[in-house]
Amino acid sequence: MAHADRTRDPCPWVILNDSGGAFSMGAIGGTIWHGIKGSRNSPRGSRLPGALAAIKARAPVLGGNFGIWGTMFSTFDCTVKGVRQKEDHWNSIIAGFFTGGSLAIRSGPKGAIGSGIMCGILLGCFEGMGVLMQRFMAESNKPVAPIIPDAQTMPGGSAPAVAAA
Repeated sequence: MAHADRTRDPCPWVILNDSGGAFSMGAIGGTIWHGIKGSRNSPRGSRLPGALAAIKARAPVLGGNFGIWGTMFSTFDCTVKGVRQKEDHWNSIIAGFFTGGSLAIRSGPKGAIGSGIMCGILLGCFEGMGVLMQRFMAESNKPVAPIIPDAQTMPGGSAPAVAAA
């Protein structure tokens, strides 16, 4: 039961937005990861310079890798939406398959297909968790009918007379 998200920008802007977001996520995560790693692997007196050197050397690389993945995924997602003329969860799974396969194409067809399948499965897990979370959140936000008290328990009221048969 997928419905079109009409609030989203057109595909060229979505690709640029996702590309920048993925690069930023990779760069921030890489800064944290390589900062800790560089600090732990440095001698006791020079932990801060070691952390900064590791951040400068590796965080942009990780950001670039995330950016490439995000750009390719978003491009394939927009392409699949255009070809299928539908917006549902299968678009992300198919785009994940193509992204994983494209990134592993240098390892040959067997490696590309395997990587594509694994990436498609990973995106399928993400989509499945998204559906489960949507259902869980929708269940907790269902309107609940108010409880109507009986006349006997109403304050200041008396019990209605029961007619004898």
